[in-house]
Amino acid sequence: MAIGGVLGLEELAREAREGAIDTVVCAFTDMQGRLVGKRMTARNFLEVARDEWHACDYLLTVDMEMEPVPGFKAASWDRGYGDFVVKPDLATLRRAPWLPGTAIVLGDVVDHEGHELPHAPRAILKRQLARLRGHGLTAKMASELEFYVFDEDYRTARERRYHDLKTAGWYIEDYHILETTKREPLMRTLRNALEGAGIPVQESKGEWGPGQEELNILYAEALAMADRHVILKNAVKEVAFLQGKSVTFMAKWRPDLAGSSCHVHLSLWTAEGDRPAFPDEAAPDGVSTLFRRALAGMLATAAEATLFLAPNVNSYKRFQAGSFAPTRIVWSRDNRTAGFRILGHGPSTRIECRIPGADVNPYLAYAALIAGALHGIEAKLEPPPVYRGDAYKDAAVPSVPKTLGEAIARLEGSRVLRAAMGEEVIEHYLHAARWEQGCFERAVTDWELIRYFERG
Repeated sequence: MAIGGVLGLEELAREAREGAIDTVVCAFTDMQGRLVGKRMTARNFLEVARDEWHACDYLLTVDMEMEPVPGFKAASWDRGYGDFVVKPDLATLRRAPWLPGTAIVLGDVVDHEGHELPHAPRAILKRQLARLRGHGLTAKMASELEFYVFDEDYRTARERRYHDLKTAGWYIEDYHILETTKREPLMRTLRNALEGAGIPVQESKGEWGPGQEELNILYAEALAMADRHVILKNAVKEVAFLQGKSVTFMAKWRPDLAGSSCHVHLSLWTAEGDRPAFPDEAAPDGVSTLFRRALAGMLATAAEATLFLAPNVNSYKRFQAGSFAPTRIVWSRDNRTAGFRILGHGPSTRIECRIPGADVNPYLAYAALIAGALHGIEAKLEPPPVYRGDAYKDAAVPSVPKTLGEAIARLEGSRVLRAAMGEEVIEHYLHAARWEQGCFERAVTDWELIRYFERG
């Protein structure tokens, strides 16, 4: 039987026979965190595709424009751009209530011998979770996604080259009830649709920018949460489209408005017994040695992991002082100027990383943060003293990388992440980032035209 929107094969077969479900979206995530895949008839999925299906291997070597990027070892014209195999993870099979008669399932990307491709985002996270299990631990995580809503559809926005778009609000609306009521047709549909898909929603709220929303879902085991994150993000875009609106998850869509973040919460638990491993009532500060070491490792690797937390050129426009986006790699207790904020107490004790923007690929971000935590645990690191005050003003503490180029350089020199994720994986994502940086450097922007066309 289905539980809260999650489907078993017998339940899917019954609903297919009754005509309640006729389509299954079979998908995985590309490097950018987008869902890619196929729509199949429920009959075909139940007969053959529930075991595996094929896709072109270039899908994990393309950029945002779907351009086949040259120079990858994993796939290329020289290798003929063949197929890889996608094996659906039936634990992710669920209804997609916002689309008529539709279910969705996510899969793992494997080679023809059944081995997971190391550079596939879901495989990267699974590898770090396996390392955690080797320490008798598991990770529970949550994403807080922010996005802007526009009273224009995607085609209109594109035809206007995304200029002078009407946000679905016109003043700062953080926590405002009246202003967010104006978007309830969209947000209520989203909350209920996600609940119907087995993705428990905690709340939605107005954010700092005009027309900006935040949608929070209940924490879960890290892999399940990353799966929920990518389905949620896709659902937000699809429901907006179906209502004649558009949304953006750009980290910074306009220079004078607040950026959109994806604060990531992490806590470690015992794999056996499912007990939280961060609190320690006997300790003076109420936290365990494991907590301190995990935090220290995340701080020590944050700069070199930033490429996985802020993957695009635009991501770095968000890191502005006084904007609620962090600029310093420090930790604090409930201080929003710091890159890492400690929240909760007792069993709810957790680390919030405030560096990622809403453009993040959750599998990669989660993997990088877990790899950092494991580094701290294995090296028995200790964090610096808790930070107090306005971190924006303190030039004496480490900075978050300021550009994609700086983040590339930091990852290039990371011995920790190369050991944790593998040389092949690190070089794969460095190659993608260098390509993105090069595309930007060759572009002529509106800012340049306005500044230099006549007067330069």
